[in-house]
Amino acid sequence: MLHSPFPSPHRGEGWGKELDVMNEEGLNMSTVLILYHSRSGNTEEMAKAVEEGVKSEGVKVVRKKVGRATLQDLLKADGIILGSPTYYGTMAAEMKAFIDKSVKYHGKLEGKVGGAFSSGGGLGGGVETTVLDITKALLIHGMVVQGDPWGSHYGTVSIGKPNASARKECKKLGEKVARLAKRLAQAS
Repeated sequence: MLHSPFPSPHRGEGWGKELDVMNEEGLNMSTVLILYHSRSGNTEEMAKAVEEGVKSEGVKVVRKKVGRATLQDLLKADGIILGSPTYYGTMAAEMKAFIDKSVKYHGKLEGKVGGAFSSGGGLGGGVETTVLDITKALLIHGMVVQGDPWGSHYGTVSIGKPNASARKECKKLGEKVARLAKRLAQAS
């Protein structure tokens, strides 16, 4: 679990034993929450690849559809990765509604690590603007979002069903968020 310089009095409520997972050294592990919306299954496939990346770094992961998530889930995670299909150039209404409700915890997500991914129907259909819209919400919450100088600069995107390249980028997103969450935990 991340012990950041930005304390949250709500951390740990409601997830029970999930937050008490220990690594081999007996230290609490960081936890990354992957929240996504998916109708066709494409964004869900991306979420699963992101999850693989998080797990490969030895970090605990909770993957949930946004309709099953609670605002408390945000407080319990050290890293939060949001994924949505692109509808009319932006995120799905279900994801936007959840983000809008998160204003209840404005300032309490400060210092957590964030990331974004999106699927869309075609080139020029807005997947990159969707990733940027999600990223803006994470930044407004005071979260730390790491870019990628060599691949998906703002976050991972897929046109249609994720191909091998998109799955590789999703896994890399999970790895990067997990590594940064671990580094911040070690620094605190």
